[in-house]
Amino acid sequence: MAEDLFQQALQDNLHREAPLAGRMRPRRLEDFEEQNAVVGPGTPLRRAIEADRLQSIILYGPPGTGKTTLARVIARMTKSHFVTINAVTAGVADIRKVIQEAADRRAYQGRKTVLFIDEIHRFNKAQQDALLPSVENGLITLIGSTTENPMFAVNRPLLSRSRLYRLEPLTEAAIERILRRALADEEHGLGAYRVEMEPAALSHLARSANGDARAALNALELAVLTTPPGADGVRRIDLSVAGQAAGRRALQYDRADEHYDVISAFIKSMRGSDPQATLYWLARLIYAGEDPAFISRRIMIHAAEDVGLADPRALLVATAAAQAAERIGWPEARIVLAEAALYIARAPKSNSVVTGIDRAMRAVEKERAGAVPAHLRDASYAGAAALGHGKGYKYPHDYPGHRVVQQYLPDELVGMVFYEPSDQGEERKNHEHFTGD
Repeated sequence: MAEDLFQQALQDNLHREAPLAGRMRPRRLEDFEEQNAVVGPGTPLRRAIEADRLQSIILYGPPGTGKTTLARVIARMTKSHFVTINAVTAGVADIRKVIQEAADRRAYQGRKTVLFIDEIHRFNKAQQDALLPSVENGLITLIGSTTENPMFAVNRPLLSRSRLYRLEPLTEAAIERILRRALADEEHGLGAYRVEMEPAALSHLARSANGDARAALNALELAVLTTPPGADGVRRIDLSVAGQAAGRRALQYDRADEHYDVISAFIKSMRGSDPQATLYWLARLIYAGEDPAFISRRIMIHAAEDVGLADPRALLVATAAAQAAERIGWPEARIVLAEAALYIARAPKSNSVVTGIDRAMRAVEKERAGAVPAHLRDASYAGAAALGHGKGYKYPHDYPGHRVVQQYLPDELVGMVFYEPSDQGEERKNHEHFTGD
């Protein structure tokens, strides 16, 4: 009994001395921010945790999204014995020890074992293979966490025996709620201090964190603890202090105003073929803490909208950059996004794709919806031939150049022009291959 009291006192003391991010970890499933798709009410994982019937899972997602916290919540809720190891420091011998202890625990106590492996992507093949038999036979319920894509970082046999759950980066609104909760919490947070924080300062901390609640809380704690109180005992945190705490200069970047102006300048610089301005506005977006996924989407859109068929490779480059940025994250993502943006800025321009599809959409909206010509209708099912479907269809590959002139539009739209190729880049070179030229 005395030893238990000592251990509890020790844990309480460690908790009080822990960083703010550690003290403010959610302790219940209800406290998770923005992860309702994974652990919201009624989800399979939520039901499994609440029923203490958890199967092996792998949690993946960017830092600060709650992977370790979710594992700790599960530890509090399960009746199984909970063991934690870190893949950075653990070896095969450590895994075998955990497995042997799990076997003894089941044999002598009838208790299951839940093993949480932080940074499981750092385990090599031999270490992951050592886990496999015990996971497969149910001796161990595995919870793995990783910031890497598990499809590339975890062995296929282990993946096939685990459910994958992706935790998404927190939105700025969610992080702001977490920061306000920390400022108000007198037991675990900073509520014992008298703090006045400018809204712009709070927004900057949330934005600079790039979806990472831990980073935002660490910056908030630094800002509060290093700001001396005024004569009235109040610690006032302005935008400058927030910028210093976050480790970067705070730009005046209002989400409702400057955000749209800067992204507009970035887009128009790519469209206007100005590589210098493209890089500058991209740097402004990155520095202000924009979500890389948002930047990637704008680059992909304008690869199709402003370059289009003048250089079809632009969309491939933009898509590859978006995938790479998602996998590697900041700060390296700035390089691949810059490459894609510069490619678009330097590429020949054509908006024939967007004008073509817009004309076609207007025709669908305003013109009569003509019937599909009989020779273009599906003739693959029984009875279609009797209806005249496919009759008279000319198969283009049977003709010189693999092209044949025939009616493809409904009768009501014959002669209408939607797509008009430009005289730029690849589109100019290949215009003779387009139907209707």
